[in-house]
Amino acid sequence: RYINQYAIINFTFCLQCAWIGYSITFQFAWANGGPAALVYGPIVAGFGSTAVAMSLAEMASMDPTVGAQYRWSARFAPRYPEFWGFMQGTLIVSGWITVFAWICNGAGAVAFVSNCISGLISFNSPTYVPQRWHATLILIACIMTFTVLNLALRKVINVLENVGGILQIMLFVSIVTVLLVLSKKSTPEFVFNTLTTESGWENPGVAWSIGLLTSAYPISSFDSVLHMVDETKQPRKQAPRSMVYGTGINSLLQFAFSICLLFCIGDTDSLSGPSLPIAEVFFSATNSKAVSTALVILMESIICISCFNVIASVSRLVWAFARDQGLPFSEYFTSIHPRLQVPIPALFLVCTICSLLSCINLGSAVAFNALIALPTLCLYISYTIPITLLLIRQVSYSHSHPILWGPWQLGRWSVPVKIFSLAYLVYVIVFVAFPTSRPVTKEGMNYSVPVFLGVVIMALGDWWVRGMHVFRVPIAPLVED
Repeated sequence: RYINQYAIINFTFCLQCAWIGYSITFQFAWANGGPAALVYGPIVAGFGSTAVAMSLAEMASMDPTVGAQYRWSARFAPRYPEFWGFMQGTLIVSGWITVFAWICNGAGAVAFVSNCISGLISFNSPTYVPQRWHATLILIACIMTFTVLNLALRKVINVLENVGGILQIMLFVSIVTVLLVLSKKSTPEFVFNTLTTESGWENPGVAWSIGLLTSAYPISSFDSVLHMVDETKQPRKQAPRSMVYGTGINSLLQFAFSICLLFCIGDTDSLSGPSLPIAEVFFSATNSKAVSTALVILMESIICISCFNVIASVSRLVWAFARDQGLPFSEYFTSIHPRLQVPIPALFLVCTICSLLSCINLGSAVAFNALIALPTLCLYISYTIPITLLLIRQVSYSHSHPILWGPWQLGRWSVPVKIFSLAYLVYVIVFVAFPTSRPVTKEGMNYSVPVFLGVVIMALGDWWVRGMHVFRVPIAPLVED
């Protein structure tokens, strides 16, 4: 165990880097809610995400395990024998959902880097015409780079995370200062009272809820730090702190940046161009392409640390799932390099699958976008299962033994926070499945639900053919002796 308390908090802080993710994707909410979704969305997403992080942190304090959600689903499931087969089936599906979501999340995180590079090229060379194969090659190159860095930088991860956290704060202050000092200001009426429904969703509530996803996605991945707990000092204390502190700080920064961005956004007509919208916002304020490009590159450096963390986190999750016999050929993917102390087969599996997923972009951008949009749906469902099971356990009177809580516990607020977090999770799950525009076409259809159902069907098939015979999860005692 070599990751210290400051590095593990910065691990979550840098992996989410919510205000940077928000700055790269805010234009997608422009037609669904507009400024109203962009300024009030971070408030709802911030409170909801922090509640979810708190709920998961309680479980992390009790049982800090790399497997996280699927291990907790086994631990907190009702212990009635007649439901045992159902619980094991649910457990394997939960594991597949978590693993597949994180692998897609890896591809999606690297896609941020690819989009930044392509957007900067378009920003500086108006004659450049982006091609799908350009993005695919950039994606694969980035995935391979972050994979190699995971092999080389394990021993300096404390320095990397702490430096990344400091740089992110310094960059936030610098960008906000530049925008506030140099840009033309929007009116408060525009920022706080403008709600758009240009996407075709005429119901303002539906349009705003779809726009909320722009704020919700960056403040997710609460469980990322848990996949590193086997390498973390005092994980029962530090993992919950990292989840809650990292999510809380990211929520505050995202909300603060949303206010700054909307007051300093400048000409909104430039947001629909092929270049990176945040680069256009910087250019509107500074009137310098060089300065605007430099600011985006600095933001991209933080995203690179985030991608490094995502790949590291996913490889540990795949290793843990294989250790519990949850994957085909599990014996191969459980090996750890004796000198590097890295699960190299699991790491290379993540690299290979992410690269293959990026190749889908060559044939269909719609299919690729469906895959990188899938993590929000899958991860939120994977959070819902163990939170629900623990909540049932807390309010049930059929258990004669008390729950053995860890050092991080919400006390009397535990049940209300879980209820609120479940309400938020269900709310996001419902609207993440909506098409972003109407009328719905095959290009604009949201295929995340069909893809999710495909994952569930594959998981159930694997369960009946193989998993029910070999999949076992070691469960530590939950109650006091």
